[in-house]
Amino acid sequence: MQLLKQRTESIELLVMRILNTRMELFLQDKRRYLNLEKGYQGEVIFDKLTVKLESDLYIINDLSLKVNNQVFQIDTLIISQETIFTMEVKNYEGNHYYDSKKDGFFTISNNEIKNPLDQLKSSKFLLRQLLQNIGKQFPVEGYVVFVYLEFTLYEARVNMPIIFPTQLNSFMKKLNQLSSKLNGRHLKVAEQLISVHRNISPYTRLPPYTYERVKKGLTCALCYSFSINIKGNKCVCSQCGHEEKVEFTMLRNIGEIKLLFPDRKVTTSAVYEWCNGVFPKKMVRRVLKANFISIGERHLRYFE
Repeated sequence: MQLLKQRTESIELLVMRILNTRMELFLQDKRRYLNLEKGYQGEVIFDKLTVKLESDLYIINDLSLKVNNQVFQIDTLIISQETIFTMEVKNYEGNHYYDSKKDGFFTISNNEIKNPLDQLKSSKFLLRQLLQNIGKQFPVEGYVVFVYLEFTLYEARVNMPIIFPTQLNSFMKKLNQLSSKLNGRHLKVAEQLISVHRNISPYTRLPPYTYERVKKGLTCALCYSFSINIKGNKCVCSQCGHEEKVEFTMLRNIGEIKLLFPDRKVTTSAVYEWCNGVFPKKMVRRVLKANFISIGERHLRYFE
């Protein structure tokens, strides 16, 4: 197994995580953030299984592709000698059921949810179109993979392309037993798919926010609380006990400024204010000079 593209949090998730910590989100925005967080954690669970595969396979995580003006996303794509597998990973929990008459998925309280089989069918179709456009012919198989152990789907048909939590280990064994030997043809198609990956998803939806509305101060990298105390050269969270070097904490907070407000200049004063005056300006300036390019002089100086 060769991992050709690792999974990273989307820009939307990173921004929403910061906003959830630093401002009061509306209920619908809060729900979207929690869904993004839960979905990402589910994908990470699946990654921990695929990374153990020993067969000759290429794995590409988190692809956002476009074909014929349609954008589609693939959580995990696996290239074997004969077949390309596309995985739609879901981190649903609790009891659900499938209604064959309505061809839909429902919670046990009869609330309809987006049918993941429809998502899978669409992504398989569009992937075939994309492969055809780049002159590559591969059979495409796809599965919806449920990773949360306490998930149940009643009335599911046996022939559905679904991997349930209790089937994950046997599915990994099946992939490991594939007779697969990759060559330059497989690497070429993998590289072409990665090259057309879109970093920014058109589905990104961020709530309105301003610099003035977001709460300033240091947050914990682990539990996101503001309960940070400086002890020597470390920032220590009094809520969860997580420790982080002062410089790392400052750099992480500088990253938040750049992510949330890409048009604002990063200055010593801006970082000092964002960190709520916890670090002396002299220390802030030293860290900025050591890690960023200084532009301008004195009071006009900023860092990139």
